[in-house]
Amino acid sequence: MPERNLQKELFNYIKDGLPPHISLVDTLAELLDISYDSVYRRIRGEKPITLNELKLLCEKFNLSLDQMLQLKSNNILFTDPEQDASPKFFKQYMEGLVQLLNSFKPFTKREMLYLSKDVPIFHFFYYKELTAFKAFFWDKSILNNPDYDGKTFSLKNYDIVESFATGQKILQEYNDIPSSELWNYESINSTILQIEYYRDAGIFETKEDLNTVVDSCDAMLQHLQKQAEKGVKFLPGAGEAGYKAPLKLYINEIILGNNSIMVELDGHRTSFINYIVLKYISSSDKTFTEKTFNNFNNLVSRSVMISGTGEKERNKFFKTLRERVQACKK
Repeated sequence: MPERNLQKELFNYIKDGLPPHISLVDTLAELLDISYDSVYRRIRGEKPITLNELKLLCEKFNLSLDQMLQLKSNNILFTDPEQDASPKFFKQYMEGLVQLLNSFKPFTKREMLYLSKDVPIFHFFYYKELTAFKAFFWDKSILNNPDYDGKTFSLKNYDIVESFATGQKILQEYNDIPSSELWNYESINSTILQIEYYRDAGIFETKEDLNTVVDSCDAMLQHLQKQAEKGVKFLPGAGEAGYKAPLKLYINEIILGNNSIMVELDGHRTSFINYIVLKYISSSDKTFTEKTFNNFNNLVSRSVMISGTGEKERNKFFKTLRERVQACKK
């Protein structure tokens, strides 16, 4: 059996993960500080790369040396985008999400799979009032922003302009990515608990603030139901001209997800694993991503599709969720 050229396979793997408009040769020449001729000789396997060059490649492209050398190991390389500095404010988290979604844009074939434990974060940005509540909640109660100590939530006094504008940018990018989302009847729980906690703790400044947020959350569910009916993503108020990427929505009554996200970009897969509420780590390990994608597809095969079809189940699902949300007013 001929010996495998692991170096050529390494560069093929890197090339497959680059957006179509990015030149592998230009990228390597700049990264390794070598001539184009030297790059081509390394790509063809004519000149072995050095350990220092391998280190640069692994750091730049988040590669696992175990995987590249095909060592038999149980280790999986994960990337934490917040390793150096975690966001102190929710607006920084939102800006990071915009950058991440923008990085998907250059790829031709894109797909996102979302295994929901909670309502996927994108849906909170349809309406200003719900965006304001979520931004306030995450800043005050999750990120422990000291600027919010002792503050109550008031739609009149809360400056939502910047957060809502960033949320709309997130939606614009998200709406262009074909997606499949797997929900459960419990996926609305965390949002309900947040509203009820602020209600019972007296953090809503007025009863009107509470009712407006509840109605905004209800409007979010109504809009999501409309998107599921059409089987496509679009912004509130948009007609057919505003229809974007396909949306496949599934419900599973016995399995509650973990907010993990799987993305495939021109055949290159990455899995994002949620931990500590808003934080994610990601891996492009081939074996690991194959397992996560297969697991999602296995769950989908045991779920009910309510987008574009399944009108009875779709109406029942959203009616139940909306009734539970409206009950927060009591």
